[in-house]
Amino acid sequence: MADDFNAQIINEFRANGGKMGGPFGGAPVVLLTSTGAKSGRPHTTPLVYLADGDRIVVFASMGGAPTNPAWYYNLRAHPDASIEIGAETRPVKAVITSGEERDRLFRRQVSIFPTFGEYEQKTTRTIPVVALERAG
Repeated sequence: MADDFNAQIINEFRANGGKMGGPFGGAPVVLLTSTGAKSGRPHTTPLVYLADGDRIVVFASMGGAPTNPAWYYNLRAHPDASIEIGAETRPVKAVITSGEERDRLFRRQVSIFPTFGEYEQKTTRTIPVVALERAG
């Protein structure tokens, strides 16, 4: 079950100051806590990210599934969120990128992690790219 898998990743992340082993070993992982679009409750999701200046960029790939992940809809409804990187927690505001900026960031991520290109091939949807900008 995805929730159990995510819970294990979140626990490992927090226990090791953001350092990950297993399938995420060496990958930059951020914990995103968003507010549920319908429930209004906080949800924490581990994501592989791309640093873009002071922004953290995440990709709503969901492994190439035909629909966007719940966290994407949460951020659309409630753009104010928080992230954990290493031992630091910071407030962020989500900005959904588009056009050339979206394409540039997605291409950069594929050049580092080719698996994201495979996700893109699996789906007919355009995978959303979300910039998390420092808030507060």
